[in-house]
Amino acid sequence: MISDKLLQTNNASVQEIKKGEILFNKGEHAHFYYQVKSGEIKMNNYNADGKEFIQSIFYEGQSFGEPPLFADIVYPAGAEAIVDSKVYKLPKADFHQLLKENPNVHFKITEVLSLRLYYKAIIASTMSSEEPERRIIKLFDYLKRYVHQIDEDEKFEVDLKRQQIADLTGLRVETVIRACKSLEEKSAIQIKNRKIIR
Repeated sequence: MISDKLLQTNNASVQEIKKGEILFNKGEHAHFYYQVKSGEIKMNNYNADGKEFIQSIFYEGQSFGEPPLFADIVYPAGAEAIVDSKVYKLPKADFHQLLKENPNVHFKITEVLSLRLYYKAIIASTMSSEEPERRIIKLFDYLKRYVHQIDEDEKFEVDLKRQQIADLTGLRVETVIRACKSLEEKSAIQIKNRKIIR
């Protein structure tokens, strides 16, 4: 997203967070722009029964939590490290100044946020009306095309555990396992050594 050099020259610090550590909680005010330097971060929340719902997973070079930073509202979800990670942390005022001085960066962030809104609209429509197999395929295709930017013709190894797929699609793990077996039988995916390939 934003280059390491540009972040460093605009007062960004690097925060190291351990697996399972919380970066911010739902309901907190946004004071920083965050971007993954290394590792994986998930934005999540929990229902009344304590079931986790993962909003998104972010990888190296990806930013997260920007809407509350722009809109001056609280976070609708928390952020937690999936693995030991390093995250760039840029104060809000410095972030706004960086955008003013670098319109191309502002445009890129707008593009990324638009893609995320598109994905959320697709997932929301599939969760309310579509079969588990279609939900899972749409998730895989989104990850392949927009997150990892892999061409449609190339193979993509899904880097999610079954539980994470369930949490991202609003399904139960057992349903994900059954749906993936069915998708493999239909040649929509391959499963090799417990890894899913789309």
